[in-house]
Amino acid sequence: MAAYVVFIREGEIVDPEAMAAYQSSNQSGPPDPDMKVHTVYGAMETIEGEAADGIVILEFPTFERAKEWYYGEYNERAKLRQKAAPYRGFIVQGM
Repeated sequence: MAAYVVFIREGEIVDPEAMAAYQSSNQSGPPDPDMKVHTVYGAMETIEGEAADGIVILEFPTFERAKEWYYGEYNERAKLRQKAAPYRGFIVQGM
């Protein structure tokens, strides 16, 4: 069953250098073949609650595979993103 990794940016970028390093690191190698990108900061309209500054939604074939990706090599790159701006992140199983 598919699982989704969701990142919500909840504020402005406070460290542009860390964000640039994060973005560069994401482009330095081939994308994970198990990952399907659904949206990266696409147009959005807030319909409930506080507005987000940006949303990323990634799909993986299983919950375990999503966890392997996040806690694997990506985890070091995530530290740059977390330094650059306030984020919340989730792994959620699909139906």
